[in-house]
Amino acid sequence: MQVTETKSEGLKREYAITVTAGDLEAKTTEKLEELRKDFHMKGFRKGKAPLALMKRQFGKSVLGEVVQETVEQTVSGHLEEQGHRPAAQPDIKITNEEFDEGQDLNVEVAYECLPDVPEMDFSTIALDRKVVEVEDRDVEEALGRLAEGSAEFEARDEGAAAESGDQIMIDFLGKIDGEAFEGGEAEDYPLVLGSNSFIPGFEDQLVGAKAGDSKEVNVSFPGDYGAENLAGKDAVFEVTVKEVKAPKPAEIDDELAKRYGAEDLDGLKGQLSEQIAAEYAQASRQLVKRRLLDDLDGRMDFPLPQGMVEVEAKSIAHQLWHEENPDVEGHDHPEIETNEEHETLAKRRVGLGLLLAEIGRKEELEISDAEFGQAIMARARQFPGQEREFFEFVKQNREMQEQIRAPLYEDKVVDLVLERANVTDIPVSKADLEAEIEALDEED
Repeated sequence: MQVTETKSEGLKREYAITVTAGDLEAKTTEKLEELRKDFHMKGFRKGKAPLALMKRQFGKSVLGEVVQETVEQTVSGHLEEQGHRPAAQPDIKITNEEFDEGQDLNVEVAYECLPDVPEMDFSTIALDRKVVEVEDRDVEEALGRLAEGSAEFEARDEGAAAESGDQIMIDFLGKIDGEAFEGGEAEDYPLVLGSNSFIPGFEDQLVGAKAGDSKEVNVSFPGDYGAENLAGKDAVFEVTVKEVKAPKPAEIDDELAKRYGAEDLDGLKGQLSEQIAAEYAQASRQLVKRRLLDDLDGRMDFPLPQGMVEVEAKSIAHQLWHEENPDVEGHDHPEIETNEEHETLAKRRVGLGLLLAEIGRKEELEISDAEFGQAIMARARQFPGQEREFFEFVKQNREMQEQIRAPLYEDKVVDLVLERANVTDIPVSKADLEAEIEALDEED
């Protein structure tokens, strides 16, 4: 076998590899010898078929297997010998246009290497971690929201006008072009004004209505409405208001606590305090993680595989295009061109991805089966009633497994770096933390 380097530019490598006809013939013969040990050819005892006849009958197919195995083994051996780690699957081409038995095998191999990522002294990284203490008013605000969410409705005084947030009891009949349509009629329907549970504009026209009022409500069904026979159509609803009720927040007491699984009000306050503290801690971590990635991005000093950057830039452009065109669900759209902004973001993502992966590799970090299982369970909860189907889907889908595993691995590397970095806890208010997070969103 002869290997000749034909290109070495940055991370790009190309090689011409020649496997001699003699090597291929020897491997083919070896494979045929193994095959005939258990082969029974008519007229010969088992394992005694002449090699020449075996070659005539199976030579072509065995040679094909030998070529495939030889190419794979040759490329693998070459990469190991050179110490190269390809950034993507190498591009392998057999250049003999009409390769046949008795000829040398000529192969071209092209790939980009992963860069050498230099060691980094994490102790030179200085970061502030914003810490928010849970205050009594935070808990009181949370209790107030729970009480509002548990509100019951009481009848307003006779003749009182309905306000946003009130519940009205109505009968209604919807018509299009004077004809009633299926699903457009109900009696004693409780509707909370401002809940946006009806067609846009419906609830707004009933604010100010009183018990006993009859009104015509004119609306237009959205163009993307679920029922095709109604989508985009103008409709008139004949509405009779039978009762107007005002919301009455629940009392903040032990009974409210029991509704939410606590033994008493103090227990509920304790649960809320822990929940709020966890939310603050999560927000703070996301903030310090972003600042850490910004710092690492500024320290990166190694070349990036252009192929990886191009793929990532196209992915970013495609995602952003769909965000700007939410009505297009599939991929039947014009080719999306990348721009400088896409490429800049792609370089950041690829660079940080390579850096974090290299840190994790050198530190021998791994995702345990328990951690992976917990992450799958968390995802499965997003599909109530279909948890088992989701588990089976993940089990059979390597791409989905990687989507779940990747952020876990990234967080594990980030945690390690933060442990070794110079991180200072800075007490701040809730408002200060929220303001910094908003500023971060604006940067994006």
